[in-house]
This record gives sequence, structure tokens and C-alpha cells, in this order.
Amino acid sequence: MPDDQRRPYAVLDIDATLSDTSQRIKFLERKPKDWDSFFAHAKDDAVLDEGLAVATTLAADHEIVYLTGRPERLRRDTVKWFEDNGFPEGKLLMRGNNDRRPSATMKLARLRTLAQERRVAVLVDDDVRVCAAAEKAGYPVMRADWGLDPETQPALFEAQEKEGRT
Repeated sequence: MPDDQRRPYAVLDIDATLSDTSQRIKFLERKPKDWDSFFAHAKDDAVLDEGLAVATTLAADHEIVYLTGRPERLRRDTVKWFEDNGFPEGKLLMRGNNDRRPSATMKLARLRTLAQERRVAVLVDDDVRVCAAAEKAGYPVMRADWGLDPETQPALFEAQEKEGRT
């Protein structure tokens, strides 16, 4: 199908955009951070209803891409979580297991790669730095302000931006 006839991408973050991470933030507030427990409990996250509604609405006329800072080793649990919670099908792009770049850097690189395939119509993300970087690069952004706000959740913000972990 010619590029101009394919549905554009809608790119959605997962943690604090589609999934409620509030029950596992406690593992990042400890010193040292308990990354194994933080990620082990991702499969138990509740769904953020607003995130599911946005994903479902966008899926009607967009190709869905889930772009997450979760490490690749969580792929099976993440796919099962999507299936168990009624999310639309989509391509899942995850952080490499050893990738520690800030989320804004990692996600912007992935957006650029996606844009080479077809138009990126929107990025939906909770992280203000990811949103700002995407907007600066010319991508339309919907800020997911219905989940945890990384600026008011210092442990999550640090994990995303300073440690490149989620």
C-alpha cells in the first residue's frame, strides 16, 4: 500500500499513561532502588481508564505503536497485560535491556525511526520531558496528565530521566 494510503502512527507510552504504576513506585523510593521488584510487579498494574479510552479511540484510524521505557525482558508480561486488559493490537517497542539513555533521548530516536516508515500523527506520554522533546522535534503530542505526574513523583521522574530505566 502506498505510504499516503496507510494509517498514520499513534504512539503511546505505557507506564503512567496506560497502566497505573502507583502501587509499585514504592520500590523506587528505597535506597538502593529495587528495580527487580519494580519491574516484576508491572504485570499487576491496574488500567488507567483514560489511557484505555485514548488507545481505543486512536486505534479506529491509526496504527498503534506502544513505545515504552520498560526493558525488553518484560515483553511477554507486557503483551499479556495488553491482551488481558482489552488494549488494541499494536507494535510494541521496548527499551533494550542495557539501554540507560534518558527516556526523552530514547523515545525521540524511536520516533524518528518510525517517522521514516510513515507519518507519526500523535505521541501520547505522561513524561513532560519526553513531550517537550517530541514537540520541539515537530511531533504532535497529547500529554497524558491522567496518570502519575513525574514531576510530583520524584522516584519515577529520576528513573525516567536520570537513570534511563523506565
